[in-house]
Amino acid sequence: MRRLVKSNSLIGLLLLFYIGGISLANMLTPDKSFSDTENRVLEKRPDFSLRALTSGQFTSDYERYATDQIAFRNVWAGMKTDADRAIGKKESNGVFLGKDGQLMERYTSPPDAELEERVEAIRSFDQATPGLRKVVMLVPTAAALFPEKLPAYAPVGDQLADLKRIGGLLPPDIQVADAYSALAAERDKPLFYKTDHHWTTKGAYYAYRELGSKLGFVPQEESSFRIDVATDEFYGSLYSKSGFRRLQPDHIQLYVPKQESPLKVSYEEEGRLTDSLYEKEKLDEKDKYAVFLGGNEALVRIVTEGPPEKKLLIVKDSFANSLIPFLTKHYGEIDVVDLRYFTGSLPDLARERGYQDMLILYNIKTFFEDPSILNVSEESP
Repeated sequence: MRRLVKSNSLIGLLLLFYIGGISLANMLTPDKSFSDTENRVLEKRPDFSLRALTSGQFTSDYERYATDQIAFRNVWAGMKTDADRAIGKKESNGVFLGKDGQLMERYTSPPDAELEERVEAIRSFDQATPGLRKVVMLVPTAAALFPEKLPAYAPVGDQLADLKRIGGLLPPDIQVADAYSALAAERDKPLFYKTDHHWTTKGAYYAYRELGSKLGFVPQEESSFRIDVATDEFYGSLYSKSGFRRLQPDHIQLYVPKQESPLKVSYEEEGRLTDSLYEKEKLDEKDKYAVFLGGNEALVRIVTEGPPEKKLLIVKDSFANSLIPFLTKHYGEIDVVDLRYFTGSLPDLARERGYQDMLILYNIKTFFEDPSILNVSEESP
């Protein structure tokens, strides 16, 4: 009996020291505003008010704050996912751990109303800009290309069916570039990063070849490029989002033309001008994929030594960033718009700039989850 009492006392004492140690560490550890590992903004200490307390909002906000700011947060997160993996768990925060260490996002098919709403926005833009050749390319996720790598019984929506639904609803004068078939034909290649949701530069190259038949240019052969490894220490968005650790990093390749031509890249809102499509300093940061065009900007204007009479408008998410360098040989000017940040009128921009071609390029998941595509047809007040 005495041994049991002593054992319980020892456990209680250790628990007390543990709680006290964690509390002291939390007090001494300054709050962080951003998590490099998770690639996201962390919760700030909420402001206290009697109204927030009685409504329950303060308690809820403080719980999120305490979870984000707990000392040794990355250690605890890593221990949790390691424990989950030990018991066979293959999903964390909407990310599946597939075969060969391939991380893949959960995808849910959208309701008909949301799909039709997006198509209607594109249709309205088409009506407002007659004479502008338009191509839509929606890129499937790695889960659609490599279903055999998913854990057994992983619930994922049918992306191919959704791509067909979109193609059937778009006006006949808008062409659909089949990214799925272009990528599926090269399934034995590294088309997607293992720790990130983006396609690799090689995947972007095969999509570029598919675009040639729709936009009327002859794609360059892969042998026309020098393939440089920009980094072999890339841990991407899915690594950050899932918390899965003990995975091999990805490497990022840059396809540099063997016969380079000068160009100018203007970040219109920043008023910044460069002579490269690559921001090499981003390779020293967490989001190394931002090496392509520096990340996502409202409007980027690229002037090349391509055909001066040809102008291209690209409306896109970040998937386009690694594909755009392939297009510079075929157009004298390329305007790149990200509707998540662009506050102007896209129909007005199209009429003012006199583009011949337009490319709408999104990852299918972003296309349905981000509502900014609905602004594509918004006119000036």
